[in-house]
Amino acid sequence: MRKISLSFNRKDFEYDVYSLIRAFEPGCEIVTWYEEEQEPEQVNETWDRCRVHYEPDGISFSIRWGNEPVREAQVPVEYEKDRVHTKNVLKQLVYRTLSEVTGKQLPWGDLTGIRPTKIPMKLLEEGWKNTEIAEYMRNTYFTSPQKTALAITIANRERAILEPVNYENGYSLYVGIPFCPSICLYCSFGSHVLGRWSHMVEPYLEALFRELRFISEQMKDYTLDTVYIGGGTPTTLTPDQMRRLLTVLSEEFPLEQVQEFTVEAGRPDTITREILEVLREFPVSRISINPQTMNQETLDIIGRRHTVEETVEKFHMARELGFDNINMDLIVGLPGEDKEKVAHTLKEIEALNPDSLTVHSLALKRGTRLNLMKDQYEEISFENSAEIMDMTQDCARRMGMGPYYMYRQKNIAGNFENVGYSREGKAGIYNILIMEEKQSILAAGAGASTKFVFQNGERIERVENVKDLKNYVERIDEMIERKRKGIRMYLRNGK
Repeated sequence: MRKISLSFNRKDFEYDVYSLIRAFEPGCEIVTWYEEEQEPEQVNETWDRCRVHYEPDGISFSIRWGNEPVREAQVPVEYEKDRVHTKNVLKQLVYRTLSEVTGKQLPWGDLTGIRPTKIPMKLLEEGWKNTEIAEYMRNTYFTSPQKTALAITIANRERAILEPVNYENGYSLYVGIPFCPSICLYCSFGSHVLGRWSHMVEPYLEALFRELRFISEQMKDYTLDTVYIGGGTPTTLTPDQMRRLLTVLSEEFPLEQVQEFTVEAGRPDTITREILEVLREFPVSRISINPQTMNQETLDIIGRRHTVEETVEKFHMARELGFDNINMDLIVGLPGEDKEKVAHTLKEIEALNPDSLTVHSLALKRGTRLNLMKDQYEEISFENSAEIMDMTQDCARRMGMGPYYMYRQKNIAGNFENVGYSREGKAGIYNILIMEEKQSILAAGAGASTKFVFQNGERIERVENVKDLKNYVERIDEMIERKRKGIRMYLRNGK
């Protein structure tokens, strides 16, 4: 494993440089320090070294990589005048140097943020042509022609889908159900194993209902555009519990006006005919049934605890009951999944013919069991490649789907992305809204994060709920008060 000492003479843009180095060298160990401090004890002459030095008239980046001689590159920039320009210049400098010493080019160039489509979306709104945006992205961020085209294609489709949405006087609602039958190896969400926490489900729902009623009262003068019930796995609720939740939503919110109502069915082992029949009693317009892979060996490794056959069975059951907008999630880069195994999954998905497909590149997040226990999986490959991503895109096209939203994550496999594909009229509107950050999202439940978007989208503020179930239930009044202050400060006074 490569070990890298990264030093700065001032505290600025450290994360951007750190992220670029990690993108070139996934899995490396990086120690960041500042020159007014003492060099960390573990750093010695065997470590590679990178150094960023800011001066009034420019920035220099020096690197000693392996046995190669020290390289140094400099660029002039008026540092204090334009921080955005300075950051872009610095990232270009670091990217070019790392590309030279490693011989690699990254598909997304020097972009380190999680929302690449925000760049072309903003330029489209300013009146730029697609060709002008493409040239700008390639020259500014070194994005590959394929990824540049993908970002611009998605931005154009997002604009068309979001045209009916009223950003200023509308909002979306997220409802969190933080229970799962088991915790998947790669999961970083605040989920609780139902078998251990079943005693908290009823107290949790009572607190959640109070929070939902508060949101309904406070937001009655705003238009509700989308509703999304996520988790966790919402279908861990019993049919009676799900019916009570949906009854509260239908009584408190004008569901007849929403453009989309999604429920994450997620784990096939939680789906029953009874729970699907309950969903059909209410205006739920979209569900997700997520296999992640159609290879049983991989399902067993990642702790999904359901079979491939269950996925197929539950999908057909949902179709039989009349669900005509079903999404399926896949993850590429799972342990032991080479392109042949991905090809098998895609063949099985194509036979089911869902209405939308979301393809995630595995991200080894810090708190996941897969990351914490990664030494146990050293003998298993984690493979992702441009060829595999192209395979998923080709599968979506054969099913009549085009890309409609995209985001990236930290430590994502192969420096790629997560892409949502859908048929015309079946795109997940909520997914676009949460990524493009154009509309306020009121979020209820443990660990839920409310996002206030105001001042014509120029400002975003978050109000968080506590993640711990017991704390959420006992401190529900505090969670409600946080929202009350946020609504008053950011929505009513922020306009």
